[in-house]
Amino acid sequence: MKCPFCDNEDTKVLDSRQVEEGTVVRRRRECDGCLRRFTTYEKYVYTPLIVVKKDGRREKFSRVKINQGMLRACEKRPISIEEIEEVAYTIEKGLRNSHECEVSSKEIGEAVMQRLFNMDEVAYIRFASVYRQFTDVQHFMRELEELVQRKV
Repeated sequence: MKCPFCDNEDTKVLDSRQVEEGTVVRRRRECDGCLRRFTTYEKYVYTPLIVVKKDGRREKFSRVKINQGMLRACEKRPISIEEIEEVAYTIEKGLRNSHECEVSSKEIGEAVMQRLFNMDEVAYIRFASVYRQFTDVQHFMRELEELVQRKV
């Protein structure tokens, strides 16, 4: 590994540890030339996962978008950021394990709704109101009635 400070190619690893559930290796290194320390990360590079939107557009998958949507839905609810990040990680892992290169935005939205349904009813309804594009109070009430029936 080349030193980012002096471009010396002789560096040594001082410490290695696994992060992100063992999917990434964090290495603390020291340059033999300038003796400065730096950190590197080693991780598997996934083939791109493409999301097919409702209108047919395609874009690269972003776990950040799942996190942002869930953060908005879980605002002022007793759900930690760590729980939200874990759900987003689990959803991404499931999508990648399906061995498909393309996934529909509907499949992602439904996966988020399923997880929120099990975590917090209010967050679930908040997310559903945006995801399912509630147009009126009756649509909102139907979703609430379904929620109550599924919880019974």
